[in-house]
Amino acid sequence: MSLDPSPSPITVRIKDACRMTGIGRSKLYLLIAEGKLETVKIGSMTLIRVASIEALLSGEKPS
Repeated sequence: MSLDPSPSPITVRIKDACRMTGIGRSKLYLLIAEGKLETVKIGSMTLIRVASIEALLSGEKPS
């Protein structure tokens, strides 16, 4: 059994989600408001689930 030294993140910050997708910040917030991206709030920090980004880009509904 080998352990991956750098596991893939399950959430990313807004800035990173914009960089990953090429979507602008305003459009990203619009997608969040429309319920097309699933977020997690921790204090004042907003995190976006990577699975939600992948589902959006593949045309699936977030699970």
